[in-house]
Amino acid sequence: MSGVVEPDLSVTVGPLALENPVLTASGTFGYGLEFEPFLKLDELAGFVTKGLSPRPREGNPPPRIVETPAGMLNTIGLQNIGVDAFIRDKLPRLREYDTAVIANVFGETEAEYVEVCSKLDQAEGVAAIELNVSCPNTEQGGMIFGNDAAALHAVTAACRKASRLPLIVKLSPNVTDIRVTARAAVEGGAEVLSLVNTFVGMQVDVERRRPVLKKVCGGLSGPAIRPLAVWMTWQVHEAVDVPLIGMGGISTAADALEFILAGASAVQVGTANFVHPDGSIRVLRELREWLKEHDVATLRELIGAGHSKAPA
Repeated sequence: MSGVVEPDLSVTVGPLALENPVLTASGTFGYGLEFEPFLKLDELAGFVTKGLSPRPREGNPPPRIVETPAGMLNTIGLQNIGVDAFIRDKLPRLREYDTAVIANVFGETEAEYVEVCSKLDQAEGVAAIELNVSCPNTEQGGMIFGNDAAALHAVTAACRKASRLPLIVKLSPNVTDIRVTARAAVEGGAEVLSLVNTFVGMQVDVERRRPVLKKVCGGLSGPAIRPLAVWMTWQVHEAVDVPLIGMGGISTAADALEFILAGASAVQVGTANFVHPDGSIRVLRELREWLKEHDVATLRELIGAGHSKAPA
């Protein structure tokens, strides 16, 4: 199509300037390097690593993943190589790519979160930190950090002090009112919010009369949760004044646009990566074509546009 002007897909997400709005979600894209045979990492705006802890973790025993109608349940158990090995073995190679490396961080205590954030703060090549707060606080009897506003505020504030890197907090949907925890994270120092993490669910093997997953329940992701995730994104956009990254069942440009119109400045593609390893790039290319077809010059004009009154 000669004469057609390429749309501007660049977005600003808090301190992050991204060439386009498509990232990949933590736990679905390894450490990025595993996907080198399937796509060009440089084509992505960035990706979020597997969750990093102070020390390596083996994760949960199998079975720990099961397909469900329109999605999947997982209880991987945050298996990872640990922050030190990530910095030593993965980051040097990742620095060769022109893409934002966002390190997902978790811990079982506030001190563990701080330890990982402090180490990443000194590492060259990390663009931002994303806190996974859907973890049990072992010092508080297993309470989930992200389900309690006071605990969420405290761990966010501690990590904000521990690192100069842009701080993203990934909100749990397993709360009564996500606007309450969103405000707590922002008041604690979060510059960006990503939402949502997985919903808690389970599947039962009716022949065995037992739960399918070894750990009984797991995190539900995929297209099944998209309407819920879009609604939560809409609510949080109206509740706080920080940029949002939306996620939950995105596999097409239309899916991504739902989140963007609801208020997200960028999106993360997750479960779709298990179906097509280049699923994130497919979303990006479709998005570019959609903007051309609808004569939209810049993606930025669509962010939160669903909240404004459209002409009849």
